[in-house]
Amino acid sequence: MFGIVRPCTHRLGDGLKAQWMAHLCGLCLALRGDHGQFARVVTNYDGLIISVLTEAQAPSSPGRRRTAGPCPLRGMRTASVARGEGARLAAAVSLVLASAKVRDHVVDGDGLLGRRPVAVAARRVA
Repeated sequence: MFGIVRPCTHRLGDGLKAQWMAHLCGLCLALRGDHGQFARVVTNYDGLIISVLTEAQAPSSPGRRRTAGPCPLRGMRTASVARGEGARLAAAVSLVLASAKVRDHVVDGDGLLGRRPVAVAARRVA
């Protein structure tokens, strides 16, 4: 998980924390559904804001949430998760942000990405 925007979970009430988690889980599931299981590693808080803002501007509809199955990150519990265009848009934003981050590290030659074979592979992935 990466990103600049982070929730103050100690200050959020139970209702807002549940909504935040609904968007986070919705983003993760949208990444898996649209881009495959491996794409879930780019789940980040910055892209999550897109899902929150999109839902806040959309008219209320009964299909905005669905129940997801058990997940290890939720302690193997089911949960209500966000679905729809906001989650899918957030997934696309997360992929773009992750790609930009990897490319930036390759250009800077940071750490392991400073080695030529690794940098070539990272560019392809990005």
